[in-house]
Formats: sequence, C-alpha cells, structure tokens
Amino acid sequence: MKIRDILSQDRVTVSFEVFPPKAGMPLDSVMACTQRIAKLKPDFCSVTYGANGGASMNTVAIAGHVQQETGMTALAHLTGVASTRQSVREKCEELKALGIQNILALRGDVPQDADFVPSKDFPYASELMAEIRHQGDFCIGGACYPEGHVESEDKFHDINTLRIKQEAGADYLISQMFFDNDIFYNFMYRLRDAGITLPVIPGIMPLTAFKQIKHIKKISGTNLPAQLLAIADKFHNNPEAMQQAGIVYASNQIIDLVANGIKAFHLYTMNKPEIVEGIMANLRHVLGREEQHA
Repeated sequence: MKIRDILSQDRVTVSFEVFPPKAGMPLDSVMACTQRIAKLKPDFCSVTYGANGGASMNTVAIAGHVQQETGMTALAHLTGVASTRQSVREKCEELKALGIQNILALRGDVPQDADFVPSKDFPYASELMAEIRHQGDFCIGGACYPEGHVESEDKFHDINTLRIKQEAGADYLISQMFFDNDIFYNFMYRLRDAGITLPVIPGIMPLTAFKQIKHIKKISGTNLPAQLLAIADKFHNNPEAMQQAGIVYASNQIIDLVANGIKAFHLYTMNKPEIVEGIMANLRHVLGREEQHA
C-alpha cells in the first residue's frame, strides 16, 4: 500500500523506523526486531540507508523482509550522497521486484570517512526525488526539520527547500526529531503559510538513555527542553528509570499531538522493540488500538 493512501484515511496512523546493522554485522537482530514490532501492527515501517554504502547494502534486504514476511508496509530509504543515477535505477528495480512501493528520498549526510567520495549526481534530495519519479510509480517521501536543517542559512531557506521538494513530486514529509511540540506547531504554521500542503508526519525519538543527549546535540542541534534535561539529570545513573521516564515523555508528546489534531506519527525505534511496546501500551486507548492488547 502507498503511504499517501494510508495518510488519507480518517484515523491516526502509526509508523516505526529501523536501521540496518553496521557493515559486516549479522542481520539477525534487526530481523528479530521487525518481527516483534510487527505485532504492534504499525501502518508502515521504514528502513534507513547507510550514507557510505556499508549498511545501505542491507536496506533492500531488510525492506523486502518487512514487506513480504512481516505483513507491514515497507518504506525504503535512499540517499543521494551515496547514489549515482545508475545505482538509483538498479535500486528501484530491486524494490519493484519485492513489491515495495514507497521510498524516502534524502540527500544524506556525508560521513567522516576519508575513503568516501560523495556522488555528484544528486546534490539535493529534490533531484533524487525527480529521478525516482522517472523510475516508476513510487510513493515518495522527504525529510523536514522543524528547527531548521543544521546546514541551512536560515528558516526561510529551509522552507523554500521544502517547496522545491513539493514541486519535485514529494507525496509527504517525515520530520526530524523534536522534543518541544510548540516548535512543531510553529513549523506547521509556517509551512502552510508558505503554501506547502504536503502531509507532515512528526518524528518522535524516545530519549531513554543518557548517552543519547550528547549524540543528539552533536548531529542535529535539537533543542532539549528543561523538563527533559531534568529527567536525564535525575535518572542518568538508573538505566531502568531513565528508560521508563523516556517512554512516558515520548508518550506524552504523542498524546498532545493527537489532542491537537495531528493524525500521524513516526517513532524512531533505535532497534529497541521494548521501547516501542512501552509507548504503544501507554497509547492503546488514545489511538483506538485496544484490540491489539486484548
């Protein structure tokens, strides 16, 4: 099923993201993760793409497993920084053969690897989207950044980039993580005011381990509210309490989004099904999914 059709339904939709293991590592753990989260019956499951072509080798295999063996709709990531026109055509043919109709087209981050040479074919995600559009009847998603992309000149440039993605054929957007819902609401107002009408799925990252804080600040510059920092300060030496508090914080974020009319959300699972299970158990009545826990 195409994600644009899923999003058009009159209900709250739920999706998860998993990532391939590092190059050379077995696929068993991520396959077990997908089997476990499939029991929660998400509307789709996305599979990320390694920027330097290492972990990316397994993206199609995992997406195929998701699509054909778990009963979930698969969304395969594809990055321009690691792709040539020829490799995009080949990947699209592989995805077609597996019955996968959905691609998330990203520019991708250039890894800090002296041996990696970025592709010059797709300097922007919008150009990758246009190429995918030529390769078949795919439903194409893109990324957006409620707090602005770290490389953007300013928020006006960021909004214009999203307008270009819309014109290039994007069907919807999935947001970068955020921990303050007011930032997301303000972002949505600016999008609509600029004439960008694409559905936007907010991306929710459960912050369940203290080490995630430094990593998040390093890669995204995402604002961490005082409430979340207080949780981390209080429970950083108690992993079980930190995990429980992170699950509750993410659950409360989603409750507020649903209460304010948001009809979709995307959970970054970090390949930890127990985190997703905890959140979904908290939300079963809010989302009308009581039957999954009967």
